[in-house]
Amino acid sequence: MRATIEALGDIFWIRPGLLVLGGALLGQAMVMMEQADIGLPLLPENWLYGGGEAGARDMLGAIAASTIGVAGTTFSITVAALSLASGQMGPRLLRNFVRDPGNQMALGIFLGTFAYCLVVLRTVRSMDEGSFVPQLGITLALLMALVCVATLVRFVHHIASSINVETVIEGVHAELLEAVELLEEGAPLPPAPHPAGTPVTLDVHGYLRAVDADALADWAAARQAVLVLNVRPGHYLFPCGAVAEVTPATETEAAREALRDALALGPRQAATQDLEFAVRQLVEVALRALSPGINDPFTAVAVLDRLGATLCALVPRRLPASRIERAGRTVLHRRVTDYAGLCDAMFHTIRQSAAGNPAVMIRLVEVLGRVRAVEPRAERRAELDRHVALVLAAGRIALTDPADAAALEACAPRPD
Repeated sequence: MRATIEALGDIFWIRPGLLVLGGALLGQAMVMMEQADIGLPLLPENWLYGGGEAGARDMLGAIAASTIGVAGTTFSITVAALSLASGQMGPRLLRNFVRDPGNQMALGIFLGTFAYCLVVLRTVRSMDEGSFVPQLGITLALLMALVCVATLVRFVHHIASSINVETVIEGVHAELLEAVELLEEGAPLPPAPHPAGTPVTLDVHGYLRAVDADALADWAAARQAVLVLNVRPGHYLFPCGAVAEVTPATETEAAREALRDALALGPRQAATQDLEFAVRQLVEVALRALSPGINDPFTAVAVLDRLGATLCALVPRRLPASRIERAGRTVLHRRVTDYAGLCDAMFHTIRQSAAGNPAVMIRLVEVLGRVRAVEPRAERRAELDRHVALVLAAGRIALTDPADAAALEACAPRPD
């Protein structure tokens, strides 16, 4: 379900489309209420539109024309912001701008008001046609026009804030923390060897966005089978590739159907079950900041701070176990992201790109030290120590200033 909701969020037109439909239905409802004399006695007369049919048509036409024009301007500003974000922070972050509900709602409000005015405008009739001026509908159109003015002001402020690199970093970090919050607390089941089974192929292609592991485990337990997943969220599935193995071989066809129901695919990766995807988005911002054309170490430091905060949030939680049991029996083996792989995704490329940049290297060691200070698990501390050693080794080679090299060595935490 979460994968479906996230996929819907990637579709830019859903919220604007719903608001356009809502505006058209609201316009028809207001006209029908007025024709039935519902609502008019409840409002003071001086609050309602009191002009004639010519003024009503002019007013509704003006509101409709202005809102559709502003909607076009809104779309142009959004495209310009997307172009800027793509050039400065990486094309993969365009997904965050497209998913932004603020941009979608702003465009939807303008288009919804346009649709509302058109629906109400078609009901205005002159004296020769039967004289009908929807006072309540026109009054609401005026209120909606004021809402559009406020929306435009908010949209300009929102766009100006959203293209700020700190805002982008914080948004991606929040998405990463949401994925961490979904993890359970406690220690995971230790890994165990799995039997070699019969390959199960699927004639599909695309990125694996999510896996319903509980459903697969329940299926395997009910069939007295053992299922081994060869892929994990974030992997690209190739047509006719062996995505799993099943024991016994008689369950191959049933396993294929269960996998079709349990695997969510898409044209791009998602952070719901793939922590490394959100990590790579943050790392990409840091790598672009460290490129010779930009050379912005402060942005890289901001990314390192968020990566360290993510590891601290992971302290009481466990990463997904590589196997799932039912009634004391292992029924599902799967590939998962471990702590070492997560740290490698966070720090390897930043360390390589920051070689020779003392400010970033020193901050990287400080972040690793702070995470190590709050991490109680020895195996995780050993992984953090490994990355500290890699940074120190890179610093001894790349830093030519003795003062910078000494500062880097001084901030390194002491291993156990």
